[in-house]
Formats: sequence, C-alpha cells, structure tokens
Amino acid sequence: MIASLLLLVLVPQTLALPLPSEERWLLAEKYLRRFYHLPNGLQGGQTSSGDFQNKLKEMQRFFNLEVTGNLDDNTLALMKEARCGVPDVAEYNHFPRDLKWQTNDVTFRILNYTPDLKKSDVDRAIRTALNVWADVTPLKFKKLYEGDADIMISFGTREHGDHNPFDGPDGLLAHAYPPGQGIGGDTHFDEDEHWTRDASTYNLFIVAAHELGHALGMSHSSDPGALMYPVYSYATGYPLSLDDIKGIQALYGPNPNQRKVKPKPDAPSKCDPTLSFDAVTELRGETIIFKDEFYWRLHPQMPEPEQTLIKSTWPSISKKVDAAYENPEKDLVIIFSGIRMWALNGYNLVDGYPKYIHKLGLPKTVRKVDAAVHIKDTGKTLLFTDEEYWSYDEAAGAMDSGCPRSIEEDFPGMDDEVDAAVYHYGYLYFFHDHLQYEYSYTSRKVIRIMRANSILNC
Repeated sequence: MIASLLLLVLVPQTLALPLPSEERWLLAEKYLRRFYHLPNGLQGGQTSSGDFQNKLKEMQRFFNLEVTGNLDDNTLALMKEARCGVPDVAEYNHFPRDLKWQTNDVTFRILNYTPDLKKSDVDRAIRTALNVWADVTPLKFKKLYEGDADIMISFGTREHGDHNPFDGPDGLLAHAYPPGQGIGGDTHFDEDEHWTRDASTYNLFIVAAHELGHALGMSHSSDPGALMYPVYSYATGYPLSLDDIKGIQALYGPNPNQRKVKPKPDAPSKCDPTLSFDAVTELRGETIIFKDEFYWRLHPQMPEPEQTLIKSTWPSISKKVDAAYENPEKDLVIIFSGIRMWALNGYNLVDGYPKYIHKLGLPKTVRKVDAAVHIKDTGKTLLFTDEEYWSYDEAAGAMDSGCPRSIEEDFPGMDDEVDAAVYHYGYLYFFHDHLQYEYSYTSRKVIRIMRANSILNC
C-alpha cells in the first residue's frame, strides 16, 4: 500500500458550479472505490446500494461530517478537494496490523537531489524531518551513502520505477511506502514540483516529515491540526500534534530521554458544549470563526463548516487571532492579534500591513482588542477591550468622542466582557465563554441566549 501527499487547492471566494446528477454519482463512486474500498459494479445513480451508503457514512465519519449516508453538497465538496492518495481506512495503519520497523535503529539513504535546493538544504530538511519523530520515540536514524537502507529517498517524475507515477506540477507531491522488505519505507518526491525552504511553494521539510511518518508506519489522521492529516499545509513551529505523538508512540513507545516538546494543539471540536470563540467575522457572505490556531469557514449553501489552520491560508498572520470584522463598503476584513492588525481583500492580504492598532486612535495602554464588529447601518465599528468599548467612525477615520464607554451600561443584559461579535440584520451576536447572546441593536436588549457553537449547526 502506498501513501501519498497532495496539495489542498483552496478556492475560498466562490463555490464551484454544481455537477449534473450523474456526474455527482460517478465522482462519488470513484472516490469511495479509491479511498474506502467500495466494490466495483455500481452504476451512477441507478442504485441505492447498501454498500454505497455504508461507505459514504464511513467517509463522513472520518472527516467529522454529518453522518447521513446521503450524497449532500458538503460531502461532495470535500470529495472534490485535492488530497492524499492513500485510502483513509485500509491495512496501512498501525492498527490492527503493526506495520513498523522491528528495530529502533533505522537506516536511510538519499539517492539523488532536487536542483531546486542546495544539497545541504535537502540533507538538513530530511534529517530534521526524521528528528521530529526521533524526538518522541526511541528511534535512531543512521545515514548510509551506499548500499540498501531501510528508507530509500529519491526525487523523480511521472513514472519513476515503482508503477505509481506522479502527475506533473501540483496535485500529487510525494508518496511513501510503509515499513517492510524491498520497497517498504521508500519515500519519493515529485521533481515536477518546486521545492523550497519556505512557504513560497512546497516546503520540503513539511512534506518530508509527513511522508517519513508513513515510512515509519503512521496512517492518516482525521485531525486537521495533525501533521498526518491527508492534505498539505504550511505552518511554522513544532509540526507534531498530540494526535501524531500518540500514534507514533503506539508503535515504538516514548523516547526515554525525550526533550520537552510542545505539540501543536488538537483541532477544536465544533460540537464541544464548552466551546468558545476567539473571533467571528463575515467575509463576502461567508462567516469565518477563529479558534486557537484554526478557523471555520461557514457558507450559507454549505451547512457543514470547513476547518483549516490559520497558517495554511495566511502564513504571515499570527497563529492566534483576537478579533476580526468586515467593512463591506471597503470590501475589507480587519484581523487583530495583539497590538497588530492585518487587512484582507477577500482571502488576500492587503499590502502595507500589519499596522499597529493604535493607528485607529486607541491609546497605547490598549494592548489587544477582544472583539470587533462593524454596524453597517451606522458606519461605525465597535472595538471591545476588557469591560469597555470604542466606537470608530469608518468614514471619518477617527474614534467617536466620549470613548471608551461601558459595555455593561450600553448593552444591558450582556456580560461585561466580549470574546467575539458579529452583526446580522439589526441584531448583534455577542459571544462570551460558551454562550451566544442575540442582542437587538434598536431595542437595546438581549432577545435570546444560545450555545456559542449553535452557529456551527451544533
């Protein structure tokens, strides 16, 4: 069984045109055959096969979608994303078969090098990727310069000798084989890609760390924050999540001399009853909800939200967002983190940012904005800090006089602190801890109180 890593192609601004009914079914059947072992022989939408429905439910469970067994738009949209070529439920897993090296001393050899990077940069990327796994296990890796190694690493194009051809630029980036004799453990990178040390195209270290995880016996993770999630994303910092660490230690045990590592946080669960939010904003008709290092993208035509690492979409923005708001008149979204703010036009960063939040007229004593919301009817943007808020006149580019004002006095019935806020059709929606307050801006009163994650259809 082969493991492969593909690029996730984001097209955030628009939804793809709907497929005709027959094409939808053909796409779904092809997907389920490849990744969930759906038996051959089904014909388009001509049958409501129990096998098809069961495999569809299996796929929906893996990706934390609503398990309906129906080919809904959200499930189909996920099927159309570029992704890894290894089946999500397969023998390629440390359970129930222990596909692992039978020794903790594993050898590797780099057979050839990409011209995109200096030879020393490739050596460093591979060694650092292996060390990621060695840090949390008893594994030790020795580099060979000739002969056969457990893990043979190479760069190739199209058909490159293993009957699993690459597909040219973009799409399929690399693949690896699980531990075993012969081709087992071998790791191949597509030379048609452009390999880099940074986020400009495809970061060799990140792809290598993922693929070498497969070469050690790791399967894919359904946690979007895990290194072993099936799609490529760029992020800085320590690459392993707690999910990755638990998986590799289930195979090899912990490192008896383990240095202290700080794993990436697990992706927050949208239906956790204690879930709170860091920021909420509109973006061209969508709702973007920030939590920890992740954000959910909720489109009115797609009831199931998509969850993505912030750094995957905006590598230069801080990994933790404090507040965000949309100014639809200017077609901008402003994102706050600490004393800095960024501007987005659609999903693209605007030149000239980040800027300091004090450019808005906040005093230097304010070190962060807790929540922000634009009131389209008045042209004012409200910035919440601790138990107070400021009113910013977008047209005048200045703070209103009399600021700051008390949240408790001006928004009766609300808590005196706000985590996030968004405005819809005359109603403010305030988020604090795990609660959401629907507040009538004209009547100046709380209409109802809901769980915060009801916005995520929980």
